[in-house]
Amino acid sequence: MTTAPKTPLTATADGPDLPSNWDRWGADDELGTLNLITDEARARGAAQARTGRTVSLAQPIHPTPLVSGPFAPAVRELSPVQQLMQYCGNAPASADVMLVTNHHARSTHLDALSHQFRDGWVYPGRPVAECVTPAGVRHASTGAFAAGITTRGVLFDLAHDGPLPPGHPVTSQDFEAAEARQDVRLEPGDALVVRFGWVHDIDPERPLPGISLDAVRWMHERGVSLYAGDLADAHPPLDPAVPGPMHRIALPLLGMPLIDAVALDELAAVCAELNRYTFLLTVAPPRIHGLTGVPVNPLAIF
Repeated sequence: MTTAPKTPLTATADGPDLPSNWDRWGADDELGTLNLITDEARARGAAQARTGRTVSLAQPIHPTPLVSGPFAPAVRELSPVQQLMQYCGNAPASADVMLVTNHHARSTHLDALSHQFRDGWVYPGRPVAECVTPAGVRHASTGAFAAGITTRGVLFDLAHDGPLPPGHPVTSQDFEAAEARQDVRLEPGDALVVRFGWVHDIDPERPLPGISLDAVRWMHERGVSLYAGDLADAHPPLDPAVPGPMHRIALPLLGMPLIDAVALDELAAVCAELNRYTFLLTVAPPRIHGLTGVPVNPLAIF
């Protein structure tokens, strides 16, 4: 039985109205802004694949062993993937088991819409208890990505002159300056890829830059279907009254899936070499349903 969506709390006594798509695609919607990827948007993306040159946007992962011993390397920081080798009997083969931390900062991963919720409600206004259970996610899980994601990707290289300053709030002006500098315009249904020039690391001496609420509003107005960045939200928050604009507003209110922790240096170099900042973006996550997120290897195809 479907629960009627609650009207989103879009304003507070001392805060601004927040953008929302809760009433846009129906109470049972699990795609969110991926609904903006129309046949026209896919065709626009496919037209960018002219040579077949491909760049991966995923961080490499080196698993750490689940077992210790003389052959296990010393580990200072736990890998997003832990690995246990298995005996295959008499078969001439090897096998292993992986324990994966889906939302690790060193793993490129796709956030499902159930990953974050707002005031006890999951996009598009469903009670958390109805959607996320001890047995897995029943609404807005990674199952919504079964068909993969294919659209035009647009890189905004905000780090073209070097990494953004610590604590820098990325605004709509930064995005529009990137459009003008790169001679490109983001269209509805496009995926927005943003390069800060940073690696996510919690360091009180170097606060992370991040996306501002103003930039989230701009993405909503422009019809961004998917966000991918080497960073997303600042740490500490840019505005304590609106913490985490990407994870606490764009994801649960707009229904915008996020690809966190992407690697963008190679993509930026290829875009600069070709003087072209648009490409076909393909994302094909494994068909593991009932999760709040899943590792992915996004590909930019030129």
